Amino acid sequence: MTAGPGPASAGPQCGVGCSTHVALDAAIAEAVAAAATALGPGERADLAVAFVSGAYGTAVRPALEGLAEFVPARVVIGTTAEGVLAGGTEHEGGPAVVIWLARLPGAIVTPLALEYAQTPDGGMFVGWPPELEAAWPDNATLILLADPFSFPVDTLLQRLAEDRPGVPIVGGMASGGIAPGSNTLVCNAGTYDSGAVGVVIGGTVRVRPVVSQGCRPIGAPLVITRAEANVIHELGGRPALERLREIYARLHAADRELVRSSLHVGRVASEYQDAFRAGDFLVRNVVGADPESGVIAIGDLVRTGQTVQFHVRDAASAHDDLERLLASARAADGLPAGALVFTCNGRGTRLFAEPHHDARCVQEILGPLPAAGFFAQGEIGPIGRLNCLHGFTASIALFEPA
Repeated sequence: MTAGPGPASAGPQCGVGCSTHVALDAAIAEAVAAAATALGPGERADLAVAFVSGAYGTAVRPALEGLAEFVPARVVIGTTAEGVLAGGTEHEGGPAVVIWLARLPGAIVTPLALEYAQTPDGGMFVGWPPELEAAWPDNATLILLADPFSFPVDTLLQRLAEDRPGVPIVGGMASGGIAPGSNTLVCNAGTYDSGAVGVVIGGTVRVRPVVSQGCRPIGAPLVITRAEANVIHELGGRPALERLREIYARLHAADRELVRSSLHVGRVASEYQDAFRAGDFLVRNVVGADPESGVIAIGDLVRTGQTVQFHVRDAASAHDDLERLLASARAADGLPAGALVFTCNGRGTRLFAEPHHDARCVQEILGPLPAAGFFAQGEIGPIGRLNCLHGFTASIALFEPA
């Protein structure tokens, strides 16, 4: 089912509601009512997004099976989560439900539910709606919620990079369950314990991605001169570990400690530019190093000729990076109408000294803003024009007129 396009006389309008009632049915009712009140009178919402804490346990799936009938929206998607975000508040533990509603006048809103299937010809993604088999709408963005145990997001991102180049993909991996089959995904009347659900939005509404990887670069960019798979042998014609030692020797004590505890390598998402900034790098963990051979292994495939730069991550770097990116988004086009926030379950109070960090940062820079989100087991968002699966990242979808 595709919603829209309808009248485009007004821009997008959003509302969010949250409840921490210990009874899930009551929590859903409270959150829906609060979101509808916040959205205000008018046409039925075009899109609803629901995030439900896994703390509700076995009550989740029966409650979500009837969610689409209860939520006043043409399209409904949702997932279970370890913790949820509503407005400027993050509920990292305990029962909580957040409902986000959006009127998107003139937009084309197409829901989807995908599974990955093995065939004699190889793996394929099944479940694409007929509306998406041809050209996707102008300004298309895919909001994606996926089960981490059953759905190969990296494979989908590679496929869409070929089939739908330039389409941003923003979302997160469900985190409400700890074993295969323990998450619940919602797409309209359907509920699933595997695969992925989402919505393609296009037309008169634009979804602007903001992806904060929370790192800052150290040293200078270097070109890989020898590599194999995920192992960097040489940087600028010298052993990779030797280059790192040179950088380390010039750092002050605090950054040296971060190198020992939180070292990453960023590779440039697009080589076709003269200079590189912090946001131009896709950041990946350093997973090992060999002092004898001087090689460094990272959590990504690399090749000779790519440009990389060492990075470190801590709470201060994560704060500064998110603040800078949100301020840049505001300066570009003013305040958005609403936001969906997919933040890593390794952030929150596991990273920051104070609670509600990412939620409050969004509100302080872009608010007051109807924002909803969840703590994900992996975040999806573009670096440049390359859609990627991240960790320790805040990936945010800002809704605004096209």
